Formats: sequence, structure tokens, C-alpha cells
Amino acid sequence: MKIPPALEQLIDGLRALPGVGPKSALRMAYYLLQRDRKGAAKLGQSLQNALQVLGHCTLCNNFSETPICAVCDIENYKSEKRDASQLCVIEMPTDLMMMEQTHSYQGMYFVLMGRLSPLDGIGPKEINLDKLIKRAQNGVVTEVILATNYTSEGEATAHYISELLKARNIAVSRIARGLPMGGEIEYVDSGTLSMALLGRKPL
Repeated sequence: MKIPPALEQLIDGLRALPGVGPKSALRMAYYLLQRDRKGAAKLGQSLQNALQVLGHCTLCNNFSETPICAVCDIENYKSEKRDASQLCVIEMPTDLMMMEQTHSYQGMYFVLMGRLSPLDGIGPKEINLDKLIKRAQNGVVTEVILATNYTSEGEATAHYISELLKARNIAVSRIARGLPMGGEIEYVDSGTLSMALLGRKPL
């Protein structure tokens, strides 16, 4: 069946979203056009506005409407009381949001916007490692905390970054891994339990 070019373009656009295949994109397109045209218009306007006004913070690389985001601009946001000597490296902006929700970290951040994945064509340049090294060598940072995910790509990324930083005599640490809060040993996988044992510390 031949569908209108405008509809085909909308379906192709929706397929750019992660995890959205042809059938899901088709259902979304039909829903927006038939059931929620106002929502579709709002979505389109919001997306267009975001593309126009959002760039990357020159310091932490997170999305920002200004050259320096509110987290990094400690001169104008002194109430934040952030420790500029600590720099936490994370993969995505969503990771930053989760870190902030813990209320246990008051340092600065650097958002890679991805992780090393040679099979997908993502190398050091694509995750802004030059920018990270420059930030880590600003004379203020004394510790870089690697908080990439504990996936194979995240581990490879953390190892690669740690080697780069150690070669420049920059102190590097890695977030711990192990049993989750409230977790019961009988329900934890052997890999997680093994890491908890290896990462034990004296009381």
C-alpha cells in the first residue's frame, strides 16, 4: 500500500528513537495524527526549540542553554557548595540526574555522551576524551571518579580513561560495585556477589 510521503517521513523520523522499529513507529504516527494532534504539534515545537537552544556546556559537556551550565557555574551558584577538586565522569545526562538524586556527591561532572564501542564506530573522539583530559588538567581537579556503567563497553571506557589520566599523574578512582541496598544474597547473581567480596573494606 502506498502511503502519503508526509506520513512516510514521520514514520522514518520516529524510527530514529532507540528501540522503535517500523511497526512501533507506524503505530505512534497513526496515534499522533488521529488521536492527539495537539500533542503532536507540541512535540514538534518542543523538539525544534530544543534543537535551536540546546548546546553543550564547555566544561562538563552536558546539554545546556548557556555556554556554562548551572552545575559548572559555581561562581554564580555559590549556594551549591560544590567541590571543584572532584570530577565525576559519567556516560549520559541521565546518569548525572541519578547521581544528583543521591545527594551524596557534591563535586563536578563530565558527561561523555556515550562510551567506547569500536564495533559501532564510537572511539575516543566521539566521546570527547580530549575535552575531558583538558578539564582534568585544569589545575583544580585532584581526583577523577570514573562512574561509567559496569557493562563491557563501560568497563573498557573506564580502563582506557584511567590509563590516559594515570599517564598524566592524575588521581583516578572507580565507583564501587556489589550488593544493592536492601538486596538479599540469595537473589543476587554470582558475578555481583563476587565483586562485593572482592571490594570488601574493613569496618
